[in-house]
Amino acid sequence: MIHRTLQSSLERLATKYPVITLTGPRQSGKSTLLKHAFPDYKYISLEDLDMREFATTDPRGFLNTFSSHVILDEAQRVSSLFSYIQTHVDNTDESGMFILAGSHNFLLMESVNQSLAGRTAILKLLPFSRNEMKDGAVLPASINEQIYYGAYPRLYDKGLAPNEFYPYYVQTYVERDVRQLKNIGDLSRFTRFIKLCAGRIGQLLNLSSLAVECGVSVPTITSWLSVLEASYICYLLRPDWNNFAKRLVKNPKLYFYDTGLACSLLDIKSPEQLDLHFSRGALFENMVINEFIKKAWNQGQETDLRFWRDSQGNEVDLLVYDAGQPSAYEIKSGETFHPDFFKGLTKWGTISGTDASHLNVIYGGQQPIATANGQLMTLNDID
Repeated sequence: MIHRTLQSSLERLATKYPVITLTGPRQSGKSTLLKHAFPDYKYISLEDLDMREFATTDPRGFLNTFSSHVILDEAQRVSSLFSYIQTHVDNTDESGMFILAGSHNFLLMESVNQSLAGRTAILKLLPFSRNEMKDGAVLPASINEQIYYGAYPRLYDKGLAPNEFYPYYVQTYVERDVRQLKNIGDLSRFTRFIKLCAGRIGQLLNLSSLAVECGVSVPTITSWLSVLEASYICYLLRPDWNNFAKRLVKNPKLYFYDTGLACSLLDIKSPEQLDLHFSRGALFENMVINEFIKKAWNQGQETDLRFWRDSQGNEVDLLVYDAGQPSAYEIKSGETFHPDFFKGLTKWGTISGTDASHLNVIYGGQQPIATANGQLMTLNDID
């Protein structure tokens, strides 16, 4: 088994909270991680019809039977159980009583926020980070392969090709998970919507354009986007609101939590196809930003990531805020350094009053370089 960085945070917080909540996309390795991190815990999946019936019809009897040191997987399937868990942990007042896991972030967090606020630590697990794949000796050799294969554990555990995994993942997601979150009648139209989103990675989100191409209303597109966010398919990167005497764009940019899934939706059939594909730069940018999210979440922390673009088209791909201090990153897929890589960063640094020590370019080359304008970084430098 490949070691997951999040395990140390899970184990530490289980000594401090009566309940731990772990969420993330399907097939990201939540169940495997929990079984490995807590081998003495009883594992129960509420996907099991018998267990779900027991928990639904007799919640007190269920908690008397499984009163402590229990992993409840797909816990959102029995939302009524959360109130009984609240009463149970309040009466017992012990740490590490329940580990709750689920793939439906909206449904799970709705129940958690209603019943377990202040009683649970909330952690998120995404597919493998580059560091985890390197430590497990499964990191694909080239950048194109890393983008194309993505990071879902099952591909590496079972030796699956992307075309043996992602199409079925999308089909299962659409036919099962989407219907649990929203009453969507025309699933084929929703599938088209996901594919159109994949073609807009790294672009400013235009709801009206998506609505026209899908043949639905803007409110419907907004609702569908919330479904993708709640199930960890896509996320929105918000613009930075610090107005440095310039008019800034207000629309967010769209990204996928996994580039392998995005490649499948874009009908990319091989790593080699990426060389000439129009989305290669955007997919590389997406992969890099995902690493910043994984690094924070694997440490049990939230992220404060933004981008910057003004009305004149000056742009910085990523701002990472730490204790109020931003570091800026321009992301370039090219393997050859060009001084123009720092153009947007230098503009932003001048306007914001940020010195060159916080200006960085992440590129597809192999050689890091310290320049007068900032640091040129490789993918290895962000792991």
